[in-house]
Amino acid sequence: MLSEHHIENAAERLDQAERTLKQIGLLSLEHPGMDMNDAYAVQAAWVKRKVSKGHKVIGWKIGLTSKAMQNALNINIPDSGVLLEDMVLEEGATVPAGRFIQPRVEAEIAFAMKAPLKGPGITVLDVLNATDYVIPALEVLDTRIVRVDPQTNKTRTVVDTISDNAANAGVVTGGKASRPDGIDMRWMGAIVSRNAEVVETGLGAGVLNQPARGIAWLANRLAQYGDGIEAGHIVLAGSFIRPIEARHGDTIVGDFGPYGTVSLFFA
Repeated sequence: MLSEHHIENAAERLDQAERTLKQIGLLSLEHPGMDMNDAYAVQAAWVKRKVSKGHKVIGWKIGLTSKAMQNALNINIPDSGVLLEDMVLEEGATVPAGRFIQPRVEAEIAFAMKAPLKGPGITVLDVLNATDYVIPALEVLDTRIVRVDPQTNKTRTVVDTISDNAANAGVVTGGKASRPDGIDMRWMGAIVSRNAEVVETGLGAGVLNQPARGIAWLANRLAQYGDGIEAGHIVLAGSFIRPIEARHGDTIVGDFGPYGTVSLFFA
């Protein structure tokens, strides 16, 4: 396990990278024996720093829910990160140049919770009962840790991603809110375009075959640390498309059909 010194040092460097828009090197290369528990410890230390500065935790995000992404990183479980209030963007907002380092966008289903979920033993049915509504969302990913080490050409591993708050940087919701028991979320999908050109499509079934299954996984994982999902939290269930690079001047639109659209413009 990483020492407390190494955990706090990594958290401080990640915090500085976000503020200065200057990426740090791969933690997996710096600490070859680093595991997922170490990575979550770094993430927690970074979030603690943010909270100490007045930021508020508003929910969670789940990542690596697709088999393709899990196989790419040689893992068989999702990962998770923390949502903070300063990550929330308005639907249709202009994202200022310099807000992010290397932004990418994913399409997701967001769950708004009306009741807490505390594991272990949380099931999909428990998730549906605790959910107030689901709504279309776009997540903005960013990388405070380099994607590829320039000297060795080694790529990020899951421990880098988790330490980097599961690459979470922003979230926007929009369109139509729906009761979870009134729709089949496996068929809730999106056509995602960049500058009016369709670049990705996907369905909710791509998220563990049922988006609510990821929420149950998260509640049960958090129970290992004495934590849980709170009433009022927003939880991003995981992307059902590949990340889309958001370049200067790009407009990204997620068309969720009968559930409405959600969009962002990157200045």
